[in-house]
Amino acid sequence: MSQPNIRLIIIGDEILSGRREDKHFARLVALLKERGLALHSAQIISDDPDHVEAVLRQSFATDDIVFSCGGIGATPDDQTRQAAARALGVELRLHPEAAALIAERTKEQADAGQGQADMTLPENQQRLQMGVFPVGADIVPNPYNKIPGFFIHNHTFMPGFPVMAWPMMEWTLDNRYGHLHHLTVKAEHSFLAFALPESRITPSLEQLERQWPGVKAFSLPSVGDNQRRPHIELGVKGEPQACAEALAFLRGEVQRVGGKLTAID
Repeated sequence: MSQPNIRLIIIGDEILSGRREDKHFARLVALLKERGLALHSAQIISDDPDHVEAVLRQSFATDDIVFSCGGIGATPDDQTRQAAARALGVELRLHPEAAALIAERTKEQADAGQGQADMTLPENQQRLQMGVFPVGADIVPNPYNKIPGFFIHNHTFMPGFPVMAWPMMEWTLDNRYGHLHHLTVKAEHSFLAFALPESRITPSLEQLERQWPGVKAFSLPSVGDNQRRPHIELGVKGEPQACAEALAFLRGEVQRVGGKLTAID
């Protein structure tokens, strides 16, 4: 079974301005790796409604699995729900399950002395806006405070808060995409090469990919630091047996052209 691309969209002016630092990228990469999956690409975009709509319209036109973080609250700068509806050409509507969960959460807070449980109050009507989703969406459970995200057309929309978004990522990966876990076994190996200009080893990298078509070679040069002199991290990734053969070839090539080796894998 072929695997669709998995992408991440992070929405928020606060990320682009540097007021907040993104934490979702690293977490999603880790969650995917645990399940034998990998992230294909990621992008960070502004809260501008027209831009969000344009990005989502293009994204909905693919078969990709997409995780979107940010902008699903009920304040004026939260425009992701509205943009998603426009991109899909559907209306927004209060989701009944979301409404029930928001009312339940509101009552819990009222019982704890925070606000009132009467859902006709203006502030609680405003809270209900967080359950207004594009028609056709399903809810995504939020174990932190019960206010759900939503899922539609292979896109999972979550809040920007890691404490909420990360469990929602896990739930989606395990409950919607469990059939994709560990479909293929891949390996990745690398080592450090010293006293070797990248230009000298490049022909060997090209030869490697011709000889092992399913293996991808990589080269990550470093200018060095106080702990380590300048070097290149060279490696391979792909099917395990082919990777092992390609790695041995690459190590031999480094030595053949005058480089020195240090294993890191």
